[in-house]
Amino acid sequence: MSKFSSWFSRFRSSSKYFYHSIRTFTNEPSTIHSFNSHRTTWSKSLLPLALAVSAASFSHFNPSLCDAPDIRGASFGGKGSTQYVVKGSQKEFPQELLNELKAICQDNISVDYDERYIHGKPQNSFHKAVNIPDVIVYPRSEEEVSKIVKSCNNHKVPIVPYGGATSIEGHTLSPNGGVCIDMSLMKRVKALHVNDMDVVVEPGIGWMELNEYLEPYGLFFPLDPGPGASIGGMCATRCSGSLAVRYGTMRDNVITLKVVLANGDIVKTASRARKSAAGYDLTRLMIGSEGTLGIITEVTLRLQKIPQHSVVAMCNFPSVKEAADVAIATMMSGIQVSRVELLDEVQLKAINIANGKNFPECPTLMFEFIGTEAYAREQTQIVRAIVSEHNGSDFVFAEEPEEKKELWKVRKEALWACFALEPDLEAMITDVCVPLSHLADLISRSKNELDASPLVCTVIAHAGDGNFHTVILFDPNEEEQRREAERLNQFMVHSALSLEGTCTGEHGVGTGKMKYLEEELGVEALRTMKKIKSVLDPNNIMNPGKLIPPHVCF
Repeated sequence: MSKFSSWFSRFRSSSKYFYHSIRTFTNEPSTIHSFNSHRTTWSKSLLPLALAVSAASFSHFNPSLCDAPDIRGASFGGKGSTQYVVKGSQKEFPQELLNELKAICQDNISVDYDERYIHGKPQNSFHKAVNIPDVIVYPRSEEEVSKIVKSCNNHKVPIVPYGGATSIEGHTLSPNGGVCIDMSLMKRVKALHVNDMDVVVEPGIGWMELNEYLEPYGLFFPLDPGPGASIGGMCATRCSGSLAVRYGTMRDNVITLKVVLANGDIVKTASRARKSAAGYDLTRLMIGSEGTLGIITEVTLRLQKIPQHSVVAMCNFPSVKEAADVAIATMMSGIQVSRVELLDEVQLKAINIANGKNFPECPTLMFEFIGTEAYAREQTQIVRAIVSEHNGSDFVFAEEPEEKKELWKVRKEALWACFALEPDLEAMITDVCVPLSHLADLISRSKNELDASPLVCTVIAHAGDGNFHTVILFDPNEEEQRREAERLNQFMVHSALSLEGTCTGEHGVGTGKMKYLEEELGVEALRTMKKIKSVLDPNNIMNPGKLIPPHVCF
């Protein structure tokens, strides 16, 4: 009986996935909260089924911990999935847990439908889920986060962490309802060590706010993803930005973290030393884990000196391939550029319409050179010579602060500019990255497909490190448009993977990229991830249904 007891215990712990496959609840505003009504719990309803299954398979005991497929076929996020509405099952929210959360958070808690809907629908993404969070909490301290997580774990209620709401792969969806932990009240700068060039912050502070704080000290944090991104979310998705070509990604710029695990324990991942060989690298384990292993409550970041001088240059090309070739040649020359950004002619058209500009509507490279005034100008002239060798033209550069700021502002707001072309559509954004030598080939191949498509598509690339995005504008409610957008996305992902690249250079996996991970990493790597997840989060409450594909079993 010991073997049966062990099996049955594991069956109960994972049976929500089976329950998910036979029943789906959809939130309605009028019935979203009925905290005192009674529903039969899945553990009771599945007891006869568990006994029946055990009787049939007891002699062939070989339980497999994995997510059950959807009743209609491929599970969402599994191999071959083309769905974009994430399914899930939502149990009645326990009144006892609600009372505990109110005691912890006091007034910083909400069950308002509109507020829950906003938190359950990503602002910059077409991804949706059938359910929204039951409760939103706004912790003010690490201790409150620990208490919230511990209570949710005791009740086996799912948790979804929420940062700056700029993610685009469905990271903050709540397909199973549960508790959304909004970190926006935790945004203090806890310590600044000017002589060590590091800073300790809470996760809710934005990178732009942080740089405003640091500017008087002559320091800055070099990662620059989309406007509005918070430091905690940037860690969770292992993001980067246009400056990664010089300063690296989030994994290179975080020294240590404090993280609340699923049982409420608070873990410090490393010391503040710039290097250490002490034990497993828990910091890198948590960076990019997308809230599936723990909730980040404190971050220690490397800082950089604000450059003495910088020059921003722009130049135009007949094709995106020639522009990409120049980006590669520039990196091969050994010049320490801080930014190399590529925009195609469609993106330039969008920028002109949205901002009232008059840029030439052709493939364009934008560079930034930093250092002393003499060194930055010398770099500029070397790149100018490279450009002239590759059919580049209209090489112009800016050194005045306001002019440079305006040029980069236009680049940072490129996504919003795209909606000037098609205001009523949504965007599917690709994020492939390949070894630098393959970039021109991949962009050229992708551009041919994009230009032949009936959909409006733009190209934006961090060309210095092989990462490029396409913004595919489509109506997700139109089946034909959705399938075409997905076809283009898959074409670019599979092309990148065939060139030893990745499906996501900086946006993360969420729900949108799960289906590509087995092809990229192999099933053994995914099983290893799932084993780590099962140990740190045995009740699967931490952002369930994200990052690890549902078909992965062990």
